[in-house]
Amino acid sequence: MRLIRIILLMQLLLLAAASRASSTGSIRGIVHDPQHRPVENAMVMLRSKTSEWAATANTDASGQFTLGGVSLGEYTVTVVAPGFNQAVQNARVISGSQPVLHFALSVATNREAVNVSGAPEAAPTDSATPTMLVSRLDVERTPGADRSNSLAMITDYVPGAYFTHDQLHIRGGHQTSWLIDGVPIPNTNIASNLGPQIDPKDIDYLEVDRGSYGAEFGDRTYGVFNVVPRTGFERYRQAELVLSAGNFYQSNDALSFGSHTENFAYYASVNANRSNLGIQTPVPQVVHDAENGYGGFGSLIFNVDPSNQLRFVTSLRKDYYQIPYDPFPNDIENAPIAANGFQAQYPSLSLRDGDHESDAALNFSWVHTFNSKLLLTVSPFFHRNTADYASSPNDFPVSTTQNRTSTYGGGQVSFAANLPKNDLQAGLYSFYQQDNELFGANFNDGSGNLPFSDKENPSGSLTAFFVDDKFKPLSWLTLTAGMRPTHFSGGVSENVISPRFGIALNVPHLNWTFRAFYGHYYQAPPLITASGPLLQFANANNLGFIKLNGERDEEHQFGATIPFRGWILDVDNFRTNVSNFFDHNNIGESNLFFPITIAHAVIRGWELTLRSPRIAHRGQIHLAYSNQIAEAGGAISGGLTDFSLPVGLSPLDHDQRNTLNFGGDVAIPWRTHISTNVYYGSGFTNAFPGQPFPGASLPQHTTFDVSVAKDFGESFSASLNAMNVANRRVELDNSVTFGGFHWNAPREIYLELRYRFHY
Repeated sequence: MRLIRIILLMQLLLLAAASRASSTGSIRGIVHDPQHRPVENAMVMLRSKTSEWAATANTDASGQFTLGGVSLGEYTVTVVAPGFNQAVQNARVISGSQPVLHFALSVATNREAVNVSGAPEAAPTDSATPTMLVSRLDVERTPGADRSNSLAMITDYVPGAYFTHDQLHIRGGHQTSWLIDGVPIPNTNIASNLGPQIDPKDIDYLEVDRGSYGAEFGDRTYGVFNVVPRTGFERYRQAELVLSAGNFYQSNDALSFGSHTENFAYYASVNANRSNLGIQTPVPQVVHDAENGYGGFGSLIFNVDPSNQLRFVTSLRKDYYQIPYDPFPNDIENAPIAANGFQAQYPSLSLRDGDHESDAALNFSWVHTFNSKLLLTVSPFFHRNTADYASSPNDFPVSTTQNRTSTYGGGQVSFAANLPKNDLQAGLYSFYQQDNELFGANFNDGSGNLPFSDKENPSGSLTAFFVDDKFKPLSWLTLTAGMRPTHFSGGVSENVISPRFGIALNVPHLNWTFRAFYGHYYQAPPLITASGPLLQFANANNLGFIKLNGERDEEHQFGATIPFRGWILDVDNFRTNVSNFFDHNNIGESNLFFPITIAHAVIRGWELTLRSPRIAHRGQIHLAYSNQIAEAGGAISGGLTDFSLPVGLSPLDHDQRNTLNFGGDVAIPWRTHISTNVYYGSGFTNAFPGQPFPGASLPQHTTFDVSVAKDFGESFSASLNAMNVANRRVELDNSVTFGGFHWNAPREIYLELRYRFHY
């Protein structure tokens, strides 16, 4: 109760604020002359590399400047002062980092010159968080990444991120957070939605943080996807039409508009897609696997005056997926044969199911700048998410229905202060959640079980206060400390305080950064419950229901960032100890899926990323490698369950020890670009060792993707994309989720056209 009173008190004290935390940052710097004397009243001009957004500031008597309220992304900073040559540097703004630039101006001569310093890729020197920043250009050029349901913008660039049994996994876990301009889109559900939260074509920058983040970032230790959306500052009364067509009768189309004035910018888009190849199939053949969807996105920015900005972002989408099935009656899934212990693993021969999803998110932000060092943002939000799983009435043995609608309303409030040696963030994040769920089953197997229908309407709320301070006692040393008290009320009530500590040490001259982190996280549980006929059905299948508690994570991490002549090498080691690890399980032979929690899990690994500058102004390469072990053990501590894991730790079904992505793009003559990506996976856990694959892991696998794009003038471009060029097919996973087992996608080839025009 004392914790609740503290949180409520802080809520009242901070009722006027919101998150600088992740939506915006600042760029600071010092300007001096050749004798290292400060240069006063020098003009500092900041310009985005991907749009026409710009800001200016002047240096003070000590030669210092601060540009606040800067969105995440890449920028050019230019300094101009009378009597000196112009100087230019590149800067990258990411969450949890406050770049400090040093400009040494040279005295102007009769021959003017521009002094460009800094590497093409700027690396953070004061952050303990391993971060990957993926730009709009990366999304456009990465093969397959700009399709509405693609997650290649994550899996191709982020170590330890892969897609298996129709779900994105990163660092061994399912639970991740999507943010828009730094404000989290709440979603407490697990394993019920497919695809990204935001269409990749509507993203300007995607920042991916992998653990080790401060208290202002929330509690999804496995990954945070912070979206900086298109705003209209990158266009002036310009529209873009995207059309595509390829095998499996696929098409992915979009139309967007955007423009801006000095004080106002807008961006709007609509999209639609369809294909006969949707989610992963249980056999190499593509059977009953069509998908289609449509959606829209909008962004408005209004600069009321130099101190106040209003932002509105909305995203709407609707998707449908057919659930593929195994058409072969004598397979390990359908038939009781020796390979599966004479018990069919997941009979899907007679299933004709479909999954309907929809999502609506609205976010409004008021950003108030008191001065260059104090920033306030107020961000109320609304989110509604549905996942409706429907079966044919003739499904055998059971026709099941599971419909869920989750509605969230809340807001984030925080305050940021950039002091000479401290960067302080404090704020409040809170939402109320209401779920409406329908579970039903109709038995067609002659068992005599009566059909049932069960409605559940659980509700809950979460309130978290966060405070985080980055203290810089020396120019090369940054210390971070923060905490995040959280109160959750739903099926259970829980109070948790999550402390976090980090250190970043920058080696002068070399500019190498070494970092370490220790912290705790709390992930609130889904509101799902079981009662009445559903609980009776579960009991009849020897299942018991235990209330779900939140997942609690303890993370240790250390790493280093090494820049060299524009190349950036980043390496880190992490270990996450988990209590109540979130996973999912189905009820018997039905398609009713429930989240579960496993008593204990340990996920540990090494990660490495490498990114080059533009080589000879033509090409750039990137590499992401992970050596990771994801294990769990102990009793099932929450949800519907009929099993316990072996004593000690054993690999999870999505455990894959080694993953590698290597890709790049190169500009060749005739305004043509070639982009590639090679993916290697060492194989996921084998549920049936020796049947038919030997050993504890399924086969290793490698795929190669390529895209060739050509610009025809300024208005028209075309690209030919090929995914899994060699058509290498393997069984990725033989655990059970949508449709049973899962094979990787076959070769896909499609042509994409882009036409830009003014209106």
